[in-house]
Amino acid sequence: MDPVLLGEILAGLMFFVVIGFLLIGFPVAFTLAGTSVLFAYLGLYFGIFDMSNLRALAGRYTGYMINEVLVAVPLFIFMGVMLERSQIAEQLLSTMGRLFGNLRGGLGISVILVGALLAASTGVVGATVVTMGLISLPAMLRAGYDPKLACGSICASGTLGQIIPPSTVLIFMGDMIAGMHSQVQMSLGNFAPTTVSVGDLFAGAMLPGLLLVVLYILYIIYKAIFDPESCPATPVPPEEKKGLWKEILFALVPPLLLITAVLGSILGGIATPTEAASVGAVGATLLAALRWRLSLAVFTEVARRTAVITSMIFIILFGASVFAIVFRQMGGDSLVRDFLTSMPGGAMGAMIVVMLIMFILGFILDTFEIIFIVLPITAPTLLLLGIDPVWLGVMIGVNLQTSFLTPPFGFSLFYLRGVAPNSVSTGTIYRGAVPFVALQIFAIAMLFIFPGLVLWLPSVLF
Repeated sequence: MDPVLLGEILAGLMFFVVIGFLLIGFPVAFTLAGTSVLFAYLGLYFGIFDMSNLRALAGRYTGYMINEVLVAVPLFIFMGVMLERSQIAEQLLSTMGRLFGNLRGGLGISVILVGALLAASTGVVGATVVTMGLISLPAMLRAGYDPKLACGSICASGTLGQIIPPSTVLIFMGDMIAGMHSQVQMSLGNFAPTTVSVGDLFAGAMLPGLLLVVLYILYIIYKAIFDPESCPATPVPPEEKKGLWKEILFALVPPLLLITAVLGSILGGIATPTEAASVGAVGATLLAALRWRLSLAVFTEVARRTAVITSMIFIILFGASVFAIVFRQMGGDSLVRDFLTSMPGGAMGAMIVVMLIMFILGFILDTFEIIFIVLPITAPTLLLLGIDPVWLGVMIGVNLQTSFLTPPFGFSLFYLRGVAPNSVSTGTIYRGAVPFVALQIFAIAMLFIFPGLVLWLPSVLF
């Protein structure tokens, strides 16, 4: 058999074997690395793989560890976990619930807004959904909300961490797409390409993130008007109104100022994502200390969770590096390029196919697993076909956000199921998510039809 054809067959087979092992339940990082090494030896046996290619791993690992952009990841995670553990999010929801309590749907709107703020600070879907589920779901059920609406709004607001900056997913995608974009442009003979940064991706994600928040709130308002029993008002007793505005200033303004300072410094070009992340981490710690919510036990737990989440992400990245080297050296790049370029519809047809593949993988894999596996083998071809790198990154973020919300396999639904009371059935959670999935699909269609929603703000700022 032709060695080139055999290499492409083995590369394709390796991809499906990895997915198979993951479905069985093997750990992702070790599945990626272990399966890739097995196929590397298989390629060596057939004479189509040189084991010396794996020597590049040491340089790659070192590069990840000293990459200044990726240093922002543990800092942003620390910031989000600190805001969560110091009960600042709980105080935010309580205060905003009282602020909008006299309105039908007011508590639901508060959940969406607090979820968006928490998503902007944590960037981790699981943490946001679990936190909002523990804090807001009991409050909404006690207020007489339709359980479906309560569950749907919590799951939807929790997935905003995928797209609202400073999302850790966008940091990794920005760094990866920047390198791929430069390589593709150089292969086309452009040796001075326009650079793509994490800041570009943050700016591109701002309007789509706000669009989703507005769509969610409009749906709550629609329910309040046409189905008022599903989201009744929760009036605040007169004795509790005293000092409410002072409490609002104390609970709402400091976190808003912190998030605005972090994002504003990045988008304004004043600070790099890493510098802004360090300010956010210190600021979240100071907020917790000023509210007497910071103790040695809290600080220790925050540091431990930050280390666990960061280690999980980077070990997956290391395993994906082994997969990428073996896949490319056996001809997987050519296989993917030929497959995508043969799609009807040109660049848009190829983009739709990749989005569908990522959407389906979102049922069984986490965000980082998908972008570390699929992005390196598909993005170069999409960029070669003329897809804008910033638009590509934002579309992937919104697409995966939709996947994590879609029944019956959406991750955010499972996270909420884990903390929801037994009185709330799994079917209730699924039915509650459906309207918000429809809103997500509408938003994706808008971004496809009007790419300027993504590209306008980066063009203005940078």
